[in-house]
Parts: sequence; C-alpha cells; structure tokens
Amino acid sequence: MRPLLQKIGRYEIKSELGRGGMASVYLAYDPAFKREVAVKVLPREFLHDPTFRARFEREAQIIGALEHPAIVPVYDFGEDDGQPYIVMRYMSGGSLSERVRRGPLSLHETARILQRISPALDEAHRRGVIHRDLKPGNILFDQYDEAYLSDFGIAKLAESGSTLTGTGVIGTPAYMSPEQAAGELDIDARSDIYSLGAIVFEMLSGVLPYHADTPMGMAVKHLTEPVPHIHDFRGDLPPECDAVIARAMAKERSERYQTAAELANELATLAEGKPTAVPAPAGRPPEATWRLGAQAAETQGPPAETPPVRARRGIPA
Repeated sequence: MRPLLQKIGRYEIKSELGRGGMASVYLAYDPAFKREVAVKVLPREFLHDPTFRARFEREAQIIGALEHPAIVPVYDFGEDDGQPYIVMRYMSGGSLSERVRRGPLSLHETARILQRISPALDEAHRRGVIHRDLKPGNILFDQYDEAYLSDFGIAKLAESGSTLTGTGVIGTPAYMSPEQAAGELDIDARSDIYSLGAIVFEMLSGVLPYHADTPMGMAVKHLTEPVPHIHDFRGDLPPECDAVIARAMAKERSERYQTAAELANELATLAEGKPTAVPAPAGRPPEATWRLGAQAAETQGPPAETPPVRARRGIPA
C-alpha cells in the first residue's frame, strides 16, 4: 500500500480523497489561511512524461481562466521537489455519484442541479473549452449544497485544436458521446451536451443508460444502441422527459440541444408542471398515465434505491 503523503508545499495532508488515472486528490490543511483545501497531485511515476505534466499544468490554467461561480475554484498551483500540485476549494458536500448511488433523484432536484451547472458549462464552451469527461463524479457539492463542475484535466481547447491527450480515445465510456467514442478529432461542445444527457438519465433512473462488460463494449453501445426510455424505469415522470433525454443524447450532434442551458431550462419547465416545446414521443404513456404514476409514487414514497452499477469515488482525480 502506498504510504500517505505527509506534506506538499505548505499544505499538510490529512487524508486521501480519491485516486484516478493521472492524479491523486488529498484533503489538506492550509496553515496560512487556516482552512481545509483539496490538493491534486501528479504522482511521481508520471513525472518523466512531459504530456502528463503539460496536461496537469493546463488544467490549472483552464480553471483559473474560467473563474465561474459553478466551477471548483483553484487557489494555488505549485511544485514541490519536482512534483506539481493544484490546490482547490474543498467540496465538503461530496459528489453527484454518491447521491445517485443512494437512488434516483426527483425531477425537481435534477433540474435544480442542471440549472446550477449549465451556465458554467456554456461559459466554458463560449471560451472554447470542451470538458470531454463530464460524469457524476466530476460534479461536486459545497457545504451549502451548491453544485460545481470539476476536473478539466482532459479538456480540449476547441480554438487551437490541441488536446494534449495523444491519439487514443480519452474519457469515461459510460458517458461518452458517439463521436468521442469513435475517436473523431473534431469534438465540439455538443459532445458535452450528450454526456450531460446521459447524466440526466442516470440521475432520474439510478442506472446508466447502457451496460456492457468492457469499456469498448460500452463505447459501441453509445455508437449503435437507441436511447433508452426513461419511462421504463420511472413511470411517474412526465412523458416529455423521454423526448428531452432523446434530444440531448441524439446520435447526430446536429439534432442535440446546442447549449446546456436549453436542456436545463426544458427540465426546469417540466419540473414546474408546465408544457415544453418538446413533444411527448409517440407510443409512450399518455398524460393521465404518468399522473397516476406520480400519485402512486407520492403514496408509496421515493423510488427504491438502485444498486450502483460500478464503484465510484466521490472526488475525481
């Protein structure tokens, strides 16, 4: 077992929060400001690879340049004995993946979270930054239950066409757009919209849109399988939810929402019980059916907890 890092820079390490493919994240104490922080550290085994170092450094630069209220802020960036680190605000409210693991969220809560983070995603897109790894583990909450986007480590700068990720497919297959899964190079903001649609499906159903035994199998399903119907999992939702998710996860990017705000606003409209511009898909339950389902759900309580599809860490690394 790897020994716990004791200190990096002036930051005193208290515990490990998470570990991923290219970094570890620690809960630390900043003695200068007397506050807890999250410190993301590039492991020493990656120091010999200039690509990892450049990607790590650029993440700090991207977040610092965005400066949006719904993006986890960077406090500091430094290097200790050749080991680079990023210091960020500590998100004590955990991650969206932890919440989904406890069971499906209500439409109202799903819409609330999306309305909080969608302006941040649209601002990143406006500045030419495509996240490329949106997932519940990268949506974090502070002590006031406000949601934040995090982990821009594999973001693509659309204006320059630079990725710093090599030629392989980078990202999380469970939420990957068809064009990203296919390894296409011209990834644009609509790839993130697709991932956001997959996240909405999981928030409302408690399960992933697609299931496969391997990452490659998962990627193939995003490429070839039709978008699943949310009503197969939640009969209490308005029928238009199917159309909203289907549009967000359309295989052809031209058929998707063009901004995250469009998706968030339509979900919010449905959550308020108002009609939307998106028609209910043909062959799905009529209004009376879902209203009866909603009444039954109110009587019986919230949806049963759905077992996690895969193990998730609360803090991305």
